[in-house]
Amino acid sequence: MNPLIFVGVAAAAAQQHLPASDDADAVIVVTGAREPVLVDQAPVSATIFDRRQLESLSSPVASDVLRLSPGVSVSSTGPKGTQTQIRIRGAEANHSLLFVDGIRFNDPAAGGEPRFELLTTDSLSRVEIVRGPQSALWGSDALGGVIAVETARADAGTRFSGLGEYGSHDSVRASAQFAHRAERFELSGSAGLVRSDGIDSFGNGGERDGFDNRQASLKAVFHPSLSGEIGVVGHWVEGKSQYDGFDPVTFQRADTLDATENRIFAMRGWGSFDWNGWSLLLDADYLDSVNRNRLGETPLNSTFGQRFTAGGQVSRQLGAHRFTAAVEHEREDFRGRDQTYGGATDQDRSRHLTAFIAAWRADWAKAISTDVTVRHDDFSASPGATTLRAALLVRPTSQWTVHVAYGEGVAQPTFYDLYGFFPGSFIGNPDLVSESARGWEAGVRWRGSQASLGVSAFTNHLRNEIVDTFDSTTFLSSTANVDGKSRRRGIEFDAQYRLAGIGDLAVNYTYLDADDRQAVGGVQLREVRRPRHSGNVALTGSWGAFDWGASLAYVGKRADTDFDLFPARRIILDDYVLASLKLGYKLTREIEAYARVENAFDDKYRDVVGYSTAGRTIYAGLRFRFGE
Repeated sequence: MNPLIFVGVAAAAAQQHLPASDDADAVIVVTGAREPVLVDQAPVSATIFDRRQLESLSSPVASDVLRLSPGVSVSSTGPKGTQTQIRIRGAEANHSLLFVDGIRFNDPAAGGEPRFELLTTDSLSRVEIVRGPQSALWGSDALGGVIAVETARADAGTRFSGLGEYGSHDSVRASAQFAHRAERFELSGSAGLVRSDGIDSFGNGGERDGFDNRQASLKAVFHPSLSGEIGVVGHWVEGKSQYDGFDPVTFQRADTLDATENRIFAMRGWGSFDWNGWSLLLDADYLDSVNRNRLGETPLNSTFGQRFTAGGQVSRQLGAHRFTAAVEHEREDFRGRDQTYGGATDQDRSRHLTAFIAAWRADWAKAISTDVTVRHDDFSASPGATTLRAALLVRPTSQWTVHVAYGEGVAQPTFYDLYGFFPGSFIGNPDLVSESARGWEAGVRWRGSQASLGVSAFTNHLRNEIVDTFDSTTFLSSTANVDGKSRRRGIEFDAQYRLAGIGDLAVNYTYLDADDRQAVGGVQLREVRRPRHSGNVALTGSWGAFDWGASLAYVGKRADTDFDLFPARRIILDDYVLASLKLGYKLTREIEAYARVENAFDDKYRDVVGYSTAGRTIYAGLRFRFGE
């Protein structure tokens, strides 16, 4: 079962069971519970970027927006278009669950990780990040947190928008969106392109490593009544990226001609109805992914993944209590094909799960509410798991909110973990058990008419962590569950201030402590690519004909491992500051000219040891809007 995506006050009005709010600008957290809840009444730590903020910041790459959220760290193996990993509160890269229009978008053909390097912002109207273990709500992979993005829906009439942009490294960006609503029917869609000749990611003056990303989406929704809707949405994403890999003789990083081609097609259908205190949601989604790797013109290998999910959910409001029951079934298929070894290491694997969920939300008084969710996942390829999420929300006054939450997370072993990888040097471990986490968080928030402040403290313990192992005798790699536990704890602070007539200012800071843990064989391992200190500042707004978005992202020092050395050595990556600015001017009511700069301070930084990133880049473009 996937979360049904709603946005804004209109959605709140449509969902009659949502708690009341006196704030006309109230927004909704869609993944903080099994059903949407108002953000001030959600017992979770969440960050939301709306369409206005996304357009003002104007970054084409979603990971640049995600890094502006507290608790989120981003690492890319080189320039844009190369593998990009998101870690929430120090969790692993495959512990973030991504939903796109309610479709589970983690790629079963890429180790179960979301393909953030393929996720662009031009078609998005909303980005939501919910931090902390959420597996009781959404199942496997929601161990570190959930990221949900949505494309636009039609609210009234007809509107068109789009942009064209050109900039550094022969970069081109173009997109178009439309939305139309007539009485009970709405239709919306988008198409976009982002490409660049890129830079030399190895950083020794070799050839450029460019990328090409294309996407399209289409969404149709029919409203048979005021309290019901039937919808279908489809997404197509295709990316091509050049990168520098490893020398096949020395197995060290080198200026190679590696390239990868990726394609994801996904669609979802749903129906939701409310009647006399009852709510019903039925939905199904399908994802098909293909990843092809080559060296120059020589094919190396390919992976293929498919996922089908279907589920149903029913809820009942009884006074101040809301009860929800849901069931889900999911099937995943994986195929690996190699050309290098003549197909000797091909893979054909499949697995499935069935899950049962029960949730109970209660308002015990105007100032006190609780939220409890229990989920049991019956996995076919590993032992089953039961997870719990329990939260208490206290509102002593209309401006203050205090919450305490306990959450559990689970992540199945990936197909790679269980069955290995086709080059023949990586052997899987079918005896693995699922990774599991237990986490607490407590937070307090104050919200006034022009400003808000919040602070949260969290601690998470990861057990049965799956790590790579290496046998120096056979030179074979495999996987194993860690004997001990990995601890993550920290503090997040965030503040927002509305500058009258100018814009909105957001500031946040995160302190993260990720401890050592005991690994298989007594080997000490430590988390990598997680900064102890990070912080962000973002300003978005407009004045007269001008529109702007500016951001500063500070990433503190963090550890990484250099495998070019033998034995591999732990190194420290320098801290850095990324500054971005977009300034637009309305030529007419419908057309805006703008310029923007990324990495304005021309900081020389690396997210992953051995891979360079772009310096200062400058872009200029035109944006148009009709019907708004």
